Amino acid sequence: MTLPQVNEDSLTRCFAGLRVLDFSTTIAGPHCARMLADMGAEVIKVETAEGETMRTRPPLRNGCSTVFGQLNAGKKSIVLDLKSKEGAEAVRRLVLTTDILVENFRPGVMRRLKLDYETLRALNPKLIYCSISGYGQTGPSAELPAYAPVIHAASGYDMAHLAYQPGRSRPDYCGIYHADVFTATYAFGAIASALYQRERTESGQHIDVSMLESMLSLTLSEVQSSQFTVPPTTRPMFGPIGTADGYVMLAIASEKTFQALMQVIGHPEWVSDRRFAAYGDRRDNWSELMDGVEAWSHSVTTAQCLAALNTAGVPSSAYRTVAEALADPQLAHRGALAEVQDGGGTFRMMNLPFRMSGAKVAAGKRVSALGEHTRALLKETGLSDDQIAAFSQGPLVAEQG
Repeated sequence: MTLPQVNEDSLTRCFAGLRVLDFSTTIAGPHCARMLADMGAEVIKVETAEGETMRTRPPLRNGCSTVFGQLNAGKKSIVLDLKSKEGAEAVRRLVLTTDILVENFRPGVMRRLKLDYETLRALNPKLIYCSISGYGQTGPSAELPAYAPVIHAASGYDMAHLAYQPGRSRPDYCGIYHADVFTATYAFGAIASALYQRERTESGQHIDVSMLESMLSLTLSEVQSSQFTVPPTTRPMFGPIGTADGYVMLAIASEKTFQALMQVIGHPEWVSDRRFAAYGDRRDNWSELMDGVEAWSHSVTTAQCLAALNTAGVPSSAYRTVAEALADPQLAHRGALAEVQDGGGTFRMMNLPFRMSGAKVAAGKRVSALGEHTRALLKETGLSDDQIAAFSQGPLVAEQG
């Protein structure tokens, strides 16, 4: 059945009408809050007069960071000195009209600022307050400092990854911050769940998201194999196979896939071979099986290898750079990239990786200048221009657009 075409621009957004105060910095919290903005929420990013730290991260054009931009597109920017009496008062005024608050300070910071959940709940019982931290808000590790690479090591993820690299003992360097992105996604899901619950209870709640636990959730097999004995394989079950001019990743994850691969490599008899026919035996003899696969793959180019595997329905891919992946026509077909404007010009970033038939999901089209919305937002709370100047102690940029 073919669904009717929908003009996405005519659709509403799921979180339209919701207001978010975003106190977060770096990646996990800002990514979560940007997801809320992409879904239509009004997200107000609270910054210091110096600006959030990611504003200085390369690539920079005319002093504007595209890394900061992709984490904060579509948000408003307000400058407040949270350590001052006036700054804290401004937050309390804003909280009266806020639905969601996101923060990722080290546990205890918001309490010392008197901006913790218990304090703000008294002002707004419907407030959903999401705290993101390395290890959770309570417990023996709660106040330890943590960034994604530290959590990768603490969660066992790095050593689990190393176990799939035969002959190596030194953990990898990794500048791809899985822990931040996964924690942000879990926080987003928890916030959406709390919003649904609030519809029935009329009450907000505190959400406590742990980066450590988020990262451990990735190690599905390893959580189990750490508790029970699992026979080791002589070669990892998922890994590259060599071709005449490169490498290909293939995944044999079903009996149908295995049988199709045996046809491709010219060994249909191996489907019933006692070494490979049953999954358990195949696992025990995995290295021998893959040696047979590579005897074929080394005789063909990467393009020929992929053509044969795709024709047979064997999941496979060449190893691509991010630039090559971004040029994939599939992404263009899905409108996966958004063009965003900041003070340095335009750049592209990823939209959220899902589409909805009844709601618009899209990244904001511009990145706010530091403090751009301070005056307008504080005027909304009833403050005068003189009071606003005292409350913000930072740049008051004229609101644009």
